[in-house]
Amino acid sequence: ELDVERRFVPESCPRAVRPGDFVRYHYLGAFPDGTRFDSSYDRGSTFNVFVGKGQLIAGMDKALVGMCVNERRFVKIPPKLAYGSEGVPGVIPPNAVLHFDVLLIDLWNSEDEVQVETYFKPEKCPRTVQVSDFVRYHYNGTFLDGTLFDSSHNRMRTYDTYVGIGWLIPGMDQGLLGMCVGEKRIITIPPFLAYGEDGDGKEIPGQASLVFDVVLLDLHNPKDGIAIENQLVPESCERRSQTGDFIRYHYNGTLLDGTLFDSSYSRNRTYDTYVGKGYVIAGMDEGLLGVCTGEKRRIIIPPHLGYGEEGRGKIPGSAVLVFDIHVVDFHNPSDSVSITVNYKPSNCTVLSKKGDYLKYHYNASLLDGTLLDSTHSLGKTYNIVLGSGQVVVGMDMGLQDMCVGERRTVVIPPHLGYGEDGVEGEVPGSAVLVFDIELLELVSGLPEGYMFVWNGEVSPNLFEEIDQNHDGEVLLEEFSEYIQTQVDTGKGKLAPGFDFEKIVQNMFTNQDRDGNGKVTAEEFKLKDQEAKEEHDEL
Repeated sequence: ELDVERRFVPESCPRAVRPGDFVRYHYLGAFPDGTRFDSSYDRGSTFNVFVGKGQLIAGMDKALVGMCVNERRFVKIPPKLAYGSEGVPGVIPPNAVLHFDVLLIDLWNSEDEVQVETYFKPEKCPRTVQVSDFVRYHYNGTFLDGTLFDSSHNRMRTYDTYVGIGWLIPGMDQGLLGMCVGEKRIITIPPFLAYGEDGDGKEIPGQASLVFDVVLLDLHNPKDGIAIENQLVPESCERRSQTGDFIRYHYNGTLLDGTLFDSSYSRNRTYDTYVGKGYVIAGMDEGLLGVCTGEKRRIIIPPHLGYGEEGRGKIPGSAVLVFDIHVVDFHNPSDSVSITVNYKPSNCTVLSKKGDYLKYHYNASLLDGTLLDSTHSLGKTYNIVLGSGQVVVGMDMGLQDMCVGERRTVVIPPHLGYGEDGVEGEVPGSAVLVFDIELLELVSGLPEGYMFVWNGEVSPNLFEEIDQNHDGEVLLEEFSEYIQTQVDTGKGKLAPGFDFEKIVQNMFTNQDRDGNGKVTAEEFKLKDQEAKEEHDEL
């Protein structure tokens, strides 16, 4: 009788041989005395055959039924279930009992379909693979017995391809459909949906079932545009970004599977660029339009609007990019200073003008609310002469026509603030500045071009009065003493907010026309006299 000894049975046996199945197996054939008459190992290829269709000796047809892949059986086949009384001339004598040591390598049926087993699926799956999608995935490719024949992991590069248009074997085209990014599945493909009778001519033999352990990393369609997911939109959004605006934002850049490839946070500096001008990839140019200051959004960019087939740096070719951005501020180069009056006293007749000496409090912040500086924390006002260049141009503009007690908010674009460079350690480059200002004191300045004016009539003997020792020459000390006396007695007034000694030095230098450190009567002229002489000369 047929004798079957199961010498090794794998723990997992999802499927056993049935009549009509096609099998691939290795064997050693020997007589009872141990003499070998045949071996598939010697030929370097499995024996491939249908079971139960008369293609095998009857004993082997029966012995293979119920076998699992990777199972090993020792089979004793009597002559009546082998080659009988005739044998095989020159190979197997008549009435020979045959011993076979069999190892099952592969098993499939012509009615099989692609088998898909998902063993990990992300909680969120906004999109699945469809026909004509382009995918990037890693895989390990094995035969049914677990022998590895290929791996994208070993090459450290994903397999990138279109799905459902014939770029893949039919079974893989089917097996990838419906996958989510991040999903892991095992795809088992019968040979007639893989490489068929001939194999691939290299690693894969004919009639081999294939098992692919796949993890999907990326997915897009050539028709895709960008996708925007709003994560936080401020309640107050007075302005949205437009083409031509200059924007400052933070971002984390990841691939679809969550792999981080870049982050502005790690550099502790915003990314600053124009919008809609081609300074960034096309998808980001589009994704930055219509944002508010303080907004957070996710921008998903397909590769044809990102870095294309070639990729860049840590970004692989054909990769979908995910940017989580936080808009810090934006402005337009055509912007001017924006002034919002928050409080104005009822008695507001004296307005600030160029040359006035102002004392005010302020809180300075960025558009996103980050506090930069505050005079309140210092416990003293900020004091300037308006229009004298002591503050940025935008602040000079924002303090114009203000009355004492007035409170206003002044928004200054960077080209009227601290420009592209900012102030190291204090104000970022290209930052829009917001000042909340309260004017506390205003001292009217002198007419433009004057550093000192008389409050009454000017003495006709002015030079003689200044020349106290009457030697016909005025030194800086005499000049300084005289001006100080006029100011102290209320006869004259200096421009407020400037250093006395610097003003006097400047006035003296203007009179000392030959630069010898002395002023003579011939050199000495009042400002209105200078203007008249220039007019006469013209």
